[in-house]
Amino acid sequence: MIQIKLAIIGVGHVGSQVLTDCSHLNLFSDIVLIDSNEDTARGEALDHRHALAASYRTNSKIYAGDYADCADADVIIISAGVSEKPRPGEEMPPRALMGKENAIEIRKIMAGITKHTKDAIIILITNPVDTITYIAENEFDYPKGKIFGTGTTLDTFRYRQIVAAHYQVDPKTVSGYIMGEHGSTAFPAFSSTTVGALTLTQSDALLDPAEPLDRKFVSQEVVHTASDVFNWKGWTNSGIGEVSAALARAVMLDEKSIFPVTATVDGLYNCHGEAAFSMPCIIGRNGLEKQIPLPLDDEEYEKLQLSIKDIQLTLQSVQ
Repeated sequence: MIQIKLAIIGVGHVGSQVLTDCSHLNLFSDIVLIDSNEDTARGEALDHRHALAASYRTNSKIYAGDYADCADADVIIISAGVSEKPRPGEEMPPRALMGKENAIEIRKIMAGITKHTKDAIIILITNPVDTITYIAENEFDYPKGKIFGTGTTLDTFRYRQIVAAHYQVDPKTVSGYIMGEHGSTAFPAFSSTTVGALTLTQSDALLDPAEPLDRKFVSQEVVHTASDVFNWKGWTNSGIGEVSAALARAVMLDEKSIFPVTATVDGLYNCHGEAAFSMPCIIGRNGLEKQIPLPLDDEEYEKLQLSIKDIQLTLQSVQ
C-alpha cells in the first residue's frame, strides 16, 4: 500500500465518526488519533482495529499519537473542541456560543501542528467553523489553500435533499448551494439552483409538484433540521463524518470536486480578508484550489452581507 497518512485531532462523537467514514475509504495506510484524553484516543484506535479485523477493508494502521505524528501527515482533520449540550425543550444553542473556548483550543492545536508541519491539508470541523477557520488560516502563517473548514457542505446536502423531496426526484439530480455562515444566517442560493437542467421556476412548471416550492420554508428548514438532529439525538455526527471523508477523498484523489467549504475571502462579495465564509470551491490535491464566486441576485447578495457581518461579530468576540 502507498504510504498515505491521516491525522484526526479530537475523537469524541464527531471524530469517532470521521474515523469510521475515513477508514471505509480504503485510502489511508496510517491513521493517527490525537486527543487531549489519551485513553480516549487509545480506546478508539483499538476499537477500530478490531473493526478492521472483522472486515474485508484495507488493513490500515490505526493508532494513538501526538502532534509529532503530524509531521508526515497528508491530511489532518480537526474536530476537537467543546460542544453545547441540548436542554429539554430548547433549540440547539448558537454555534457562536462555543467561540471563545474553541478559539483557545484551535490556537493550541495549530501551535502543536505547526511545530511539525505546514505541508498537510487541514480540514476543520470545530464550531463556529467560520471563525475557527479564519483563526487557523491567518494566525499561523500556514500556506494559503491548505486550510479550509467543512462550512456549509452538510447544509448544502440537506438543502438538496429537501428540494429533491419536494419534486420527488433523486437528490443527486439537484445542484445548488447554501452560502455564508455555517449557522443561523446561512441561506440557499435559489437563483442558481437547478433540478436536472431546470431552474426552480421551470421545475415548478414542468415537474408537477403539488404546489410551488415554498422558498421561505426551505430556507428555515435547512437551518432548523440540524437542531432536530441535535435535540433528538444529543449531537450530530453521521452527516459531518461523511462530509469530512468526502473532502479527504477529494484531496487525496485530486478530484477537483466542488464543495461549499469555508475559508478567508479576499476580494469577492465586497469582503477583503475580514472574514471566512462558505462559497463553492474546487477541492483537489493542493487543498482549496479555487473559490468560485457564485452569481447572486440582489436579495441573496444582501443576505450574504448580513451573514458576513454576523461572522465578523463572532470573530471580534474571540480576539
